[in-house]
Amino acid sequence: MIGSEFPSEIKQYTDEKTGREVSQLTGDGSNNFHFYFTDNSFSLQDEYIYFLSDRSSKKNYIYNLFKMNLESGRIIQLTDEPNGIEPSYHTKTPESDIIVYITGNQVKKLDNQTCKITVLYEEKNDVLLGHPHISPDRKNIGLIRTENVSIARGANYTGFKETMFATKKSWITLIRLDGTDVKNIFEDTHWLGHFQFSPTDSNLAMFCHEGPWNLVQQRIWVLDIEKQSVTPIYRQGEHDCIGHEFWTFNGLIFFDNRRKGHDGTITVHKTQATILEKSTKDIPFVGLSNPKGTILKQYDLPSYCNHYHSNPNNTLLVGDEVEDLVLIHLQEDKVSVETLCTHKTSWNTQQTHCHPTFSWDGTQILFTSDRNGPCNLYLVKLDKEDGRKP
Repeated sequence: MIGSEFPSEIKQYTDEKTGREVSQLTGDGSNNFHFYFTDNSFSLQDEYIYFLSDRSSKKNYIYNLFKMNLESGRIIQLTDEPNGIEPSYHTKTPESDIIVYITGNQVKKLDNQTCKITVLYEEKNDVLLGHPHISPDRKNIGLIRTENVSIARGANYTGFKETMFATKKSWITLIRLDGTDVKNIFEDTHWLGHFQFSPTDSNLAMFCHEGPWNLVQQRIWVLDIEKQSVTPIYRQGEHDCIGHEFWTFNGLIFFDNRRKGHDGTITVHKTQATILEKSTKDIPFVGLSNPKGTILKQYDLPSYCNHYHSNPNNTLLVGDEVEDLVLIHLQEDKVSVETLCTHKTSWNTQQTHCHPTFSWDGTQILFTSDRNGPCNLYLVKLDKEDGRKP
């Protein structure tokens, strides 16, 4: 099936709330979703997007990798893994010439120019492989490896809290991109996640202590790989609930602090998964930090979103509220929030989460929704007045 082509499925509609034009990119009845928001589905020149789909599988939810030409809408299949690629466990270089993904207990590399697929690592212990990430010098893949505590995980954050308490051993592992070496560079007694190399410094990487945000003592850490030492980002107090950290295009760190009473989840019932108490009146904010842990900016928000992503200039965020996508304009003295369009996703699984993501040039926003049943990809083009310029 590698190399199979699919005709354009793109259709436009007018958003019922804001009147903006939205492009639905996929729509053949299969499930389709883009790369996790800590990656970027767009090719560097924003000509293509890369995504997972079960369109070629005999059974639903067996995902393989595809790319779409955004001008023509033509879709090409890139992998044909019989057991599928683990959802959200795939990454690529900005140029999209190298793609790394996990299938079963193997880490594989796809050379997108030659179509050659190479097994770089095979896990032979009772250990779970996490989301891979490629260093900007293109020498290493980094990923989390976690002891298998055999707790069932599922929709609506089933087993989320239990896994956090049960996990006592995790490692950060580097795999040479040429397959010549594998080594553990950090070991911890927590459940780790969200490993991401800095986009500007291959010696720096960010990771988190995973779990419900209200129960995690210190979420965000930056790892100096050479020194094998860590720095906490925003030293948390008792009432801080922090998460959804990501590197900006220029090597800074955005993060979300929802304050007391929030666990960082949203379920199909539009409620949190592990918290029953009412939320406080504490003001949520997004923060901007440098890799040394110095907080550069703190933007108070009228309400929080579920995920954020920033434009190239760090002047505009896109966030996903319960039913809508919003643009958050970041000025020096105030924050203004504007509804971009509805998304109406169900929030049932991680694959239905919108995870809105800017294109590399900041002119387009890609998101996922199952508003019409299966998961599909949607694209919104921004206007000049949407605050893209510094």
